[in-house]
Amino acid sequence: MRKLLLALAVLLAGSSLAAAQPKLGGPAPAYVGPLLDGKPLDLSTLKGHVAVVNFWATWCTPCRAEMPMMDAYYQAHKAQGLKLVGLSADKTRDLAKVRMVASTVSYPIALTADARTNGYGQVYALPLTYVLDAQGRVRTIFNGGDGQLTEKQLDAAVIAASR
Repeated sequence: MRKLLLALAVLLAGSSLAAAQPKLGGPAPAYVGPLLDGKPLDLSTLKGHVAVVNFWATWCTPCRAEMPMMDAYYQAHKAQGLKLVGLSADKTRDLAKVRMVASTVSYPIALTADARTNGYGQVYALPLTYVLDAQGRVRTIFNGGDGQLTEKQLDAAVIAASR
């Protein structure tokens, strides 16, 4: 019986981890929660627009290093309908730090710890950026382990997602 319960636990854990990993070409996972300013965020409302979803944390040096580039890119392209959302992987106790960093960018920020629905699951590597097409499909995934995201890479991904 003990082996059966252990096998069932492993199976369930594996299936939930697999479901939490967005796949290229697949639908963007659901995400619902408040932004830092208290306004609601539901990523499904971004359908119809190319969207960039960036997971970051205050303690993540590469995350913070790419935020000015992302903000400049967002400023330059938001008039064309680009959406960009930052999702901080920090803990609720670090909210003051998150707010301080968020005050340096113009795009909306949410704290994943406050999410009511987070289909992206636990993020294990930061920064992590998803580019979604207007149909809400994952078109590109940038993982921080691949090196720092550049404006040229982001632009190519956004252009590809626009087609």
